Amino acid sequence: MKVTLRQRKKNKNISLYLDYYHKGKRKTEYLRLYLNPCPKNQTERDLNKKTKQLAQTICAQRQIEMQNDIYGFQDIEKLKGSFKSYVKTLAETKNNSIGNFGNWNSMLKHLDKFCPNDISFKDVDKTFVENFRNYLDKEAIGRAGKKLSQNSKHSYFGKFMAALKQAVKDNILKVNPGQNVKHFKQGEPQREFLTLDELQAAVKTECEIPILKTAFIFSCLTGLRWSDIVKLKWSEMQYSKEMGYYIRFTQKKTKGVETLPISEQARNLLGDEKNKEDIIFKDLKYNAWSNLKLQQWMMKAGIKKTITFHCARHTYATLQLTLGTDIYTVSKLLGHKELRTTQIYAKVIDDKKREAANKINLNL
Repeated sequence: MKVTLRQRKKNKNISLYLDYYHKGKRKTEYLRLYLNPCPKNQTERDLNKKTKQLAQTICAQRQIEMQNDIYGFQDIEKLKGSFKSYVKTLAETKNNSIGNFGNWNSMLKHLDKFCPNDISFKDVDKTFVENFRNYLDKEAIGRAGKKLSQNSKHSYFGKFMAALKQAVKDNILKVNPGQNVKHFKQGEPQREFLTLDELQAAVKTECEIPILKTAFIFSCLTGLRWSDIVKLKWSEMQYSKEMGYYIRFTQKKTKGVETLPISEQARNLLGDEKNKEDIIFKDLKYNAWSNLKLQQWMMKAGIKKTITFHCARHTYATLQLTLGTDIYTVSKLLGHKELRTTQIYAKVIDDKKREAANKINLNL
């Protein structure tokens, strides 16, 4: 088991690289350090000396790492792999949730702008992580042509950090280079929702994708997330004299088993029951086209808000609180693990109350 510092002429410079030898096998690692083959003055000679000392230090460090089995030959090959390709592949596994997949996709676009060329895992160090964070904080431009919001920075950097953590789990990286990099604080989230009048207007308006309309209204009536609606089976739709209609299912996001009572109206919206193992919303898909059609449906209904599918869940929560359901019950209906998650909706209701109080303005 040996690591040797070697030189190779490359263009007009001398490239320094490490030669790994173990049990008859050889690997190389180019250090991206270069010597001037013909130094003309003392400054250039000193620079050559410092560069070579740095290379020797790295060589000694690699020798220790190999002896301690921190990096073996297989690990070196993994570190040469494409980091961006890995993140893209990881993002493709996140398409079970509209918001989650959209955030991963947006993060990837910003990563491409920050780093147009490919980059290997061995070059993803703390400096790279810090520079990407600074890019999101100061340079990145969102779809509206403006700097990213605090929540967008928090979300995109969070996805980026999740990719690094997964790379550690997959034994590609031994240490997470971002573990000591400061995260963005999450801002107060904007919870867009429909009022009862707006929801009624949407119900009366035709949507170009009927199944999308049905699923959205069903979410408004039940509070179910997209990820749970899209996998919902007829076998999970149940009925008893004591409870009426309810859904017995496992939340995709939290993995918690839930029993969710639903209204008779919500059940009737689905029509006749099919085979027990059939998916209820069989042809429901999420893509840019369906998202566009959702927004166009809202516009036809006279709703000028930017509405995504997840706004249906927000609508359910805010309508329940507006109509007098206590916050603890709403929290249980939404399947929240902590009451403070639901309190965000209560704050929205308080804001609406203040707006209503200020609508009466007399000329006194």
